[in-house]
Amino acid sequence: MSEEIDPTKTLTEPSAITPPLGLSQPRIRKCPECGSTRVIRDYEQGEVVCMDCGYVVDDRIADSGPEWRAFDDEQRAKRTRVGAPLTFTIHDKGLSTMIDWHDRDTYGKDLSPGQRAQVYRLRKWQRRVRVSDATERNLAFALSELSKMSSSLNLPKNILETASVIYRKAVKKRLIRGRSIQGVTAAALYMSCRQCGVARTLDEIAHVSTVNKKEIGRSYRFMVKELETFVPPSTPSYYISRFSNQLGLAGKVETIALRALQVAGRMRLTSGRGPTGIAAAATYIASVLAGEKRTQREIAEIANVTEVTIRNRYKELLDRLEICVKL
Repeated sequence: MSEEIDPTKTLTEPSAITPPLGLSQPRIRKCPECGSTRVIRDYEQGEVVCMDCGYVVDDRIADSGPEWRAFDDEQRAKRTRVGAPLTFTIHDKGLSTMIDWHDRDTYGKDLSPGQRAQVYRLRKWQRRVRVSDATERNLAFALSELSKMSSSLNLPKNILETASVIYRKAVKKRLIRGRSIQGVTAAALYMSCRQCGVARTLDEIAHVSTVNKKEIGRSYRFMVKELETFVPPSTPSYYISRFSNQLGLAGKVETIALRALQVAGRMRLTSGRGPTGIAAAATYIASVLAGEKRTQREIAEIANVTEVTIRNRYKELLDRLEICVKL
């Protein structure tokens, strides 16, 4: 692995750190043999080599990487000596310390009763100090609610991080006053799912939350307006993969359904209609065409829509797309 040095930039080795004001500036790297500034760093050999004449300018490059090697994620996690990365899912962004509950010393031995009582007091005060004012208490409670809902819905880590950032923006603009924390956190989670393209409906968010769908929708519309955030519309294609996986369908069924939705989108058949109903109807048509038929009731239970909705969308797609289905 090598890297060409920009001649307009100064050295990055410890000997070429920019000096304070009033001292001389560091020199530009040049080849002492031919005077060329086209030099390259070879990190594998630990050398700085001239690209014109091949002269080795320096053969002792300081390696800024770790001195240990890791061959998988588990080894990398065990051998690293730095703390956890910053995260917005914790009210203090993960910068504070935690005192463990194992009551053991660094050698793994049990603490004496006196030491155990002292550590208990330290742990209690550490927990109190971490949350100092009302804003931090609000954040601590809200972010824990977000973590619970995200875990219940099996959402990926980036969704939780995005929802935490959205909630922090709402707190900063004082949008929480007069509204329940549960409603705003549920709205932030729904907004995060929409922004990241993860298929989750308001009904599913309301199912894992302590507030109803109406309040979540009201808080969501208010936050979109006040935060001036662009939220892309929910498209039926987001739900195709999810419905196919839950129904145990083959990959070709998903491909056929996505193709049908693309054609229906160009013909404006999806405008003004619920994305889950259109996606359920496309999945039903694709399952029949691929020979892996599922009943409308099975798909309706997965999609959380009625059989009448699937039947109506199914007929519209058949008529306009001119698809021949043999039941």
